Amino acid sequence: MFKRRQEKEIDVSSLNDILRTGRKLINIGYFMAIVCLILLATYLIKEWHILKYVGELLSVISPIFIGFFLAWLCAPVVNVLQSKKIPRILSCILVYVGVILLLILLFWALIPQLLNQITDFAKTMPDVIEDVKVFSDNIFATFNNSVLNSAEIGDNFYKVVENFAIDFTTNLPEKIFSIGKVIISGGLNVVLGLMIGFYFLFDFDKVNEKINSFLPMSWRDNYQDLCSRINDSLRSYVQGLLLVMTLVFITQSIGLTIAGLKAPLLFALFCALTDVIPYFGPYIGAIPAVIVAFTMSPIVGICVIISIVVVQLLENNFYQPLIMGHTMKLHPVTIMVGLLLFQHFFGILGMIIATPTIACFKVIFMFINEKLNITEKVISEE
Repeated sequence: MFKRRQEKEIDVSSLNDILRTGRKLINIGYFMAIVCLILLATYLIKEWHILKYVGELLSVISPIFIGFFLAWLCAPVVNVLQSKKIPRILSCILVYVGVILLLILLFWALIPQLLNQITDFAKTMPDVIEDVKVFSDNIFATFNNSVLNSAEIGDNFYKVVENFAIDFTTNLPEKIFSIGKVIISGGLNVVLGLMIGFYFLFDFDKVNEKINSFLPMSWRDNYQDLCSRINDSLRSYVQGLLLVMTLVFITQSIGLTIAGLKAPLLFALFCALTDVIPYFGPYIGAIPAVIVAFTMSPIVGICVIISIVVVQLLENNFYQPLIMGHTMKLHPVTIMVGLLLFQHFFGILGMIIATPTIACFKVIFMFINEKLNITEKVISEE
């Protein structure tokens, strides 16, 4: 009798080991399935040119997209005000007044100066191109040898720059007109987006509840939990990124102005925009500023490099740790591999969306893994 019980216990223990091994294999299978789905999705998106149609769709419904994005960003602030016993409609009005005042201040302080600097920089473009030619000739002459035909490389480089300058200067009136149309159209889309976003913000929780009501009862808790995790991860990343870009723009503008660079706001804005790409972005943004600076004088070039290095030190040691923290919780190697893969399939846009997309997939995978582990514990306890 005792031996039979012992054999039965041994069988149950072995069965639990088999179940655990099976669960681990299932986890590996889920991971491989997610990887295959990502690769399949990227291949289909590239081959079917889905991003092109998505871009056209977003351009048409951009006010709705702007409104939803704004409501999504502002929803936590409204929820905090609502928790302080402030009615939701009043909370939405207070948040919107703050957003509108911030946008008005931004356009009033930035846009006129930026347009003036672009116009002044365009007028000096021929001189800048000539300085670039002299600078590049000196650089390529330094490395001229029998193996590397630097003179031919320099001529090709100069032709590219010269063609860009000719196109830029001859089509300047048309480009300014096009930029004006884009600004007016973008301004109208922003105004419509603000109006739509207000209604989204007021009914943001109701929309989520409506989606939740269409799901089966057994899915609702998991759906809410997963959406909450993805929302927290993405919202923290986007809010932190916007704040970091703003600080980079402010500090870079100050540094480039002190360095004596032409159109410092323009180059600072470019540096801030490219900062959205992790690791590679700061170097992409720094290249035009450094080239133009060295065409002015070596001292200006050195000062611009110092300014860029100082801003990068501030970003890496203060802005990113204090603001971004570990919101994505992704290994640097994972981010770099993701950037390379997404850049290969989707270009610059892929590099922008790579990090948040990978973070979403990580949240989904961890959620599935957690649920499987809970199921495994329940089975082992039984």
